[in-house]
Amino acid sequence: MSFSSLTRGIAIAAAGVLALSLTACAGSSDAPAADGSDGLGTLKVGALPVPAGDMLKWVSENLAEEKGLTIQWQEFTDYNTPNPALSDGSVDANLFQNSTFLETYNQQTGDDLISVGEMYLPAAAFYSNKVDSLDELEDGATVAIPNDPTNEGRALELLAAEGIIEISEGADTISGITENPKNLKFIEIENATLALALPDNDAAFVTASFAIPAGLSDDQAILIEGTDSAYYNILATRADLKDDPRITALIEMLTDERTQEYILETWKGLIVPVG
Repeated sequence: MSFSSLTRGIAIAAAGVLALSLTACAGSSDAPAADGSDGLGTLKVGALPVPAGDMLKWVSENLAEEKGLTIQWQEFTDYNTPNPALSDGSVDANLFQNSTFLETYNQQTGDDLISVGEMYLPAAAFYSNKVDSLDELEDGATVAIPNDPTNEGRALELLAAEGIIEISEGADTISGITENPKNLKFIEIENATLALALPDNDAAFVTASFAIPAGLSDDQAILIEGTDSAYYNILATRADLKDDPRITALIEMLTDERTQEYILETWKGLIVPVG
């Protein structure tokens, strides 16, 4: 998400959510719980298609009946609209962001959305079609990174940890780079389009939510984020729904051992389950 365009994003959120609702995907039927009761009812969850949308469909088809819960997932394709949709009640929860992203959103908008826990890590990586390692980047190489503060800082932290650059504490833009011995040229791009920018740059930082649909492979990754990352994605909701039994049931399903096995088997370590 580009916070420089946040005002525009919020302004069109209502229209975007309305349009998306026409193509929203229901994760399960409206059938009652197996015990014959009405169960917990329906929970509407906003998410990008990969990996969160796939996870929601899987738990809906395999675990939701046990809880008596109907899950409807609303598909979003960018980072601009899921939080406004949660705020205005179009969805009851969303699954696409990390806690730092949510905190930044709340600070920028004055909203008070909350996290109810970490669910999975969509491991980010630097990809390249031109070199096989960071060390092979030549002087003046171009590196595409996200232009939102959360993911831009994440990319810079990963490079700094490898000694490629040095940054000031808490740096979340390229202005925080204090040492750049390779004279790398950083190109700041909207997160959702970074995979498309890869052919035009020597390397690009792409999160798993966009790398997987773009078909980027491990062979193209020259640096992958570790499982000790601080950027696990969270389940977010409104404060009034924090203790809602539907939210509790979804948390239990997403952290269930069967879901963890599904995640590991499906994404082979690029998506890491919590726990």
